[in-house]
Amino acid sequence: MPNTSKQHKRIIGIDYGTKRVGVAVSDEGKQFALPLVTVLNTPELCAEIEKIAIDQEAKEIVVGESRNYKGEPNAIFQEVEAFKKEMEKRHFKVYLELEFMTSVQAERFQGKTDKSDSSAAALILQSYLDRLAIK
Repeated sequence: MPNTSKQHKRIIGIDYGTKRVGVAVSDEGKQFALPLVTVLNTPELCAEIEKIAIDQEAKEIVVGESRNYKGEPNAIFQEVEAFKKEMEKRHFKVYLELEFMTSVQAERFQGKTDKSDSSAAALILQSYLDRLAIK
């Protein structure tokens, strides 16, 4: 369970993939997103994301909602839904942010590197933060 004694100042962003999961974090003002780390998608994924979120003083998680070209749920959508439910059981607020080809965008900006997945997560999180700022 997240440590509720700390103030929750940040939001975590997730680019969920079947092999790797990109993680980003917001600044304390929740205005901009920064790539943080890429982790392997293993059975321990939720525990690892929980630890990262606690270390970053976050209780909210934004996960990219991946869809196909027709806007329909794609093959990974069910895994994203299962991840979301598990993180909610761990007392995190989890939001889906519609994303489309963020990994491709990240690679276009910086080339294909070991930071591509976390950069894609930052793009997802930044989209969410930008929408929050408009409200």
